[in-house]
This record gives sequence, structure tokens and C-alpha cells, in this order.
Amino acid sequence: IGDLVNSLRAMGASIDYLANEGYPPLAIHPGAVAPGQATRVRGDVSSQYLSALLMALPLAGGGRIEVEGELISKPYVEITLKLMRRFGVEVAREGWREFRVPATSYRSPGHIAVEGDASSASYFLAAGAIGGGPVRVEGVGRDSIQGDVRFTEVLQAMGARVEAGEDWIEASAPAGRLRAFDLDLNHIPDAAMTAAVLALFADGPCTVRNIASWRVKETDRIVAMATELQKLGAGVEAGKDFLKVFPGKLVPGVAVDTYDDHRMAMCLSLASLGGVAITINDPECVGKTFPEYFQAFASICRG
Repeated sequence: IGDLVNSLRAMGASIDYLANEGYPPLAIHPGAVAPGQATRVRGDVSSQYLSALLMALPLAGGGRIEVEGELISKPYVEITLKLMRRFGVEVAREGWREFRVPATSYRSPGHIAVEGDASSASYFLAAGAIGGGPVRVEGVGRDSIQGDVRFTEVLQAMGARVEAGEDWIEASAPAGRLRAFDLDLNHIPDAAMTAAVLALFADGPCTVRNIASWRVKETDRIVAMATELQKLGAGVEAGKDFLKVFPGKLVPGVAVDTYDDHRMAMCLSLASLGGVAITINDPECVGKTFPEYFQAFASICRG
């Protein structure tokens, strides 16, 4: 979390590390943040740091944020900007390099519909593409403000059949096998994990590119995903910012580890649709975002 702390300190925040430099836990003291402050934040580590600064600045006197390096996960920042606009805060920006945030208060829009989580929807859409389907998810559709709704483009690239309405998406399997892919999925890093597991069912090697942000999530997801896919029978080549998966015969009876990472647990459950039993260690980790995930997953499976 060091990059975010550095940005806050540059604005006048008083923050101390209580253990290892750059990591929680933190001690946050009364600071001297002056209105209109400018700060910088790295864009190539996590878009969450930028989103956090954007949301806080209106209440801290406004200011300017400069992004250093390439901004990853731009659709996630777009969600932040759209929601801030709905609550009365208009952020001016110059491309993805500079953001000017006004000093103002948030105003209730009176009524707002909360969408379902598009990242979580990806597991069920993938299930439809693997298991036959159709599987329909509701609460998120073609008009969604969430970037991960573009996971449907991955499914279509693999040959799956996809339909969408204003607030629903439906996926089903192609006539033959799912097609191999080689895709830059920097814009949907969470749903890209689902694509990596889908690769187990493709007709050739699949490459997920530009996913360096996986290394600074709940675990190093590139290492974790490579390890568990190999257990399941795939060949895997892992690089600094990519994962290449060579599908093989699925190995039955495997126990996969989840690394206290909710998305690892949910993604890897899809391997069971290949007709092999698997054991998922520490399944309770899904409680972070989707406590009822395995019940919901079981509800669309036969047997």
C-alpha cells in the first residue's frame, strides 16, 4: 500500500507504518491537507489507489492528481467517475494522465439502482460456455457501467453464444469446443482470471496478457493460478505480466489451494464442469465478496 501512502503524504496526510514499510497496519494521525493540493500516484500498480484519491478529494478541499506511468484497469476508474457524477461531483480529466477534482459535497441522487457484480457474474457465464447452458445472470447487462461486463467479448472470441438485455446476460456453449485465444485483458483483470480457467477447455493454447496487476492482489495471482492449473493437468508458462495455458487431460481428485483469495476459489470451481471431482481448500474465503457462491454454483449444476 506504499504507493497510496506516498500520495497521501504528499498532500499533507500524517501516516506511519506500524510494522513493515509499505504494508499495513497503519497509524493515521490528524494531518494538514491544504485545499487544492496536487499529488501523484502510480497508475501501473492498482487503479484502486486512484479511485480512493478521487473519492476523498472533494471532501478534502479538492485538488489535482497526476498519474505516473500507464493507468491499468481504466474501466474500473470509469466506474468511479460515473458514480461520483451521479452523486453530484464532476471530475475534469486530461485523458488518463491528470484529474482535477472540485471541492464540494456529495449530493444524493434520490434513487439509484445498484448493479450486480459483473466480476462474479463471469463465473456463471463461463459455466454456461463450458457446461452447455444457457445460463442467464440478472442485475447486470449490456448497459452496465462496469468494465468486467466486457468478459462477454472473451466468451464470444472463444465461440460461445452470448445474448444480452438491458439488465441480463446469457451464455451457452458453442457447437464444438471453445476456441483458443490470445488476448490483452488489462482492462478486466478480475474477469481475466475466469478466462485463465476457461483455457482448460479450449482447443489449443491460450494466452492472457498484460496482467501484471495480478501480482499485487490478495496473492500473487500469476504464480497461484499457474500452480493450480498445473495441478489440474494443464501446461503453464508464466511471465512477468502474462499467463499461457496449454490445455491437457483434466486430473481427477485434485485438491486446489485458494491462497485466502476469494477469486481463486470461485474461478477454480469451474474445473469441476470438466467431469472431474476436485476439492477446494479453504472455500470459506469466498465470504469476502460472495458468501453464498458455492450454493449458487450448485444450483446451476446437475448431479
